[in-house]
Amino acid sequence: MVPETHWPYTPSATRYEGVAYRPCGKSGIRLPTISLGLWQNFGGVDSLENARQMLRQAFDLGINHFDLANNYGPPYGSAESTFGQLFQQDLKPFRDELFISSKAGYDMWPGPYGDGGSRKYLIASIDQSLKRTGLEYFDLFYSHRFDPETPLEETMGALDFIVRSGRALYVGISSYSPEQTREAASILRDRGTPCLIHQPRYSLFDRRPEEGLLDTLEAEGIGSIVFSPLAQGLLTNKYLQGVPEGSRAARPEQVHLRPKDVTESRVRQIQRLNALAEQRGQSLAQMALAWVLRRPCVTSALIGASRPEQIAECVRSLDSSPFTESELRSIDEILSSE
Repeated sequence: MVPETHWPYTPSATRYEGVAYRPCGKSGIRLPTISLGLWQNFGGVDSLENARQMLRQAFDLGINHFDLANNYGPPYGSAESTFGQLFQQDLKPFRDELFISSKAGYDMWPGPYGDGGSRKYLIASIDQSLKRTGLEYFDLFYSHRFDPETPLEETMGALDFIVRSGRALYVGISSYSPEQTREAASILRDRGTPCLIHQPRYSLFDRRPEEGLLDTLEAEGIGSIVFSPLAQGLLTNKYLQGVPEGSRAARPEQVHLRPKDVTESRVRQIQRLNALAEQRGQSLAQMALAWVLRRPCVTSALIGASRPEQIAECVRSLDSSPFTESELRSIDEILSSE
């Protein structure tokens, strides 16, 4: 018997009533304030049915932006393959409602052309990504990182070609410094393919974008979608007592969050932030998302999830009341402590 989840998917008729959409820089694109990233839990080692339920949950809640990269998995490429399979089965009739992005810039295959920002690597990467997903085009394709060994004109020229060849509608950059962002934006503008968006890491525990990047994006008219707004799960109730068994930090293959990152002082900060969130009537994750979204220049917060329920909880952060000056001072004091 075919499982019920395999029957034709009918999305919620009220899917556009729960999530606000913000303009993305100086463009006609509006993105949901919460977007879903497929960095974790969509790889070949993960449950396909759980991935299906997360994509359905997201779209039912009005999250129509799904973010990929060529090397998401594990293994590399498998998150795109998973998305491609579920897109064909569930989401293909709604392609024009979706905004799908992918990226290239980090290690993908052996040899000198499997990494970086060269024209050869970026164009080969997007061609492979289109095959894995089964898409005719991406709505957005990123240079995933600045490559100091490739002239920026070459990297941006490749992005321009990607748009002009019909492989993507828009292009963006990720993890570029303010100076690199200004130069990249200038090159793309001169070529007639403006930079739509920048994807920086930004959270209560990583405020580096406040050191010039967010101001640069506003001045350049570039949108921003922040990744790791929950600091790889630290800004959730998982780590209130340290590292629990089965958590991301406890997984031996995890390289982005390890037990040594969950220090006693960090746990005390998490506990104090959680107490403030409770005073606001929110979970810690909801407050952390509301905090990054408090800035108008932040177009969207890119979340990851391991269960559909987590996506619903994150969307509820949009119902929060604005931060008071007293609350913002308390957050700053907590973050500067220990």
